[in-house]
Amino acid sequence: MSDDVAALILALAVENAELRGQLAEAQDLLIETAVDAGDLHARMEELQAELIEARTERDAWRAEAERAYRTG
Repeated sequence: MSDDVAALILALAVENAELRGQLAEAQDLLIETAVDAGDLHARMEELQAELIEARTERDAWRAEAERAYRTG
């Protein structure tokens, strides 16, 4: 094997190792992002449920106020 071929193989091996490292970092970031997205989705569902409850309570208070005003 000539020195040029050996140098090329070594350069390719180094580049391959660097790319594998970058891929691993990207995969870790992707997993973290997916976990964060899941947490945000769960929080959004909680907030939507709270909003529905608040609107229901508001509507009940409004209806009570209207009845009290009419019978006033």
